[in-house]
Amino acid sequence: MDFCKEFNARTAHISPGTPIPTTIIVQPDRTFAFVTKTPTTSYLLKKVTGIEKGPAHPSQILATISLKHVYEIAKIKQTDAHLSQLPLESIARMIIGTAKALGIQVIP
Repeated sequence: MDFCKEFNARTAHISPGTPIPTTIIVQPDRTFAFVTKTPTTSYLLKKVTGIEKGPAHPSQILATISLKHVYEIAKIKQTDAHLSQLPLESIARMIIGTAKALGIQVIP
């Protein structure tokens, strides 16, 4: 019960239905700790473009986004602990790679 209350308190600012990756560590004495992360890159890209799933064929382009959108997503992802030490440009390149896999073309 304590977990539910604490989780709901930490995620109250996030809109319902948004997937939140969470790592939960439970100790033998029943204490716990958890870390919430930002939504996945593919979820954020799909939300920005409005597509529901990736392409049927690898070369198919379903949507386009601007580089501005990529950097906005990169700023969101930079708050994750495992990405906080990377420069924003490197995170943006990873996002562009994910976008290509989803059939999203990035235009300057």
